[in-house]
Amino acid sequence: MSIVLGILTFVLILISVFLILVVLAQKAKNDGGVGAALGGGMTESAFGADTGNVLSKATINAAIAFFVLSFGLYLGHIYQRTHAAKNADALPTIVVPPAAAATTTPAPEATAPAAPAPEQKAP
Repeated sequence: MSIVLGILTFVLILISVFLILVVLAQKAKNDGGVGAALGGGMTESAFGADTGNVLSKATINAAIAFFVLSFGLYLGHIYQRTHAAKNADALPTIVVPPAAAATTTPAPEATAPAAPAPEQKAP
């Protein structure tokens, strides 16, 4: 389960970087900002006049994938934590070989001396 969570975390990082780049590549409403500085005009020549629609759809799809994947990872970590807690309660079974059991001697028990019985007086 931890391998799947690791792979999904890596995919989440990739989607996050893609989402950041797509948002930065969009043109601002007033034709300025970071999108124009990072090649906003270049995307129009690559995708045509409907660049805004392509980038908007990519942003929406990446945001949906980000939230779905984040929620899935959250549920996966909860599942992993609850199952790890159940397995942690069980103690391991240790098997002692018969030869090792015969060679060990039990420790002698310490016995206290018996107290003398009290004397009874005749009436």
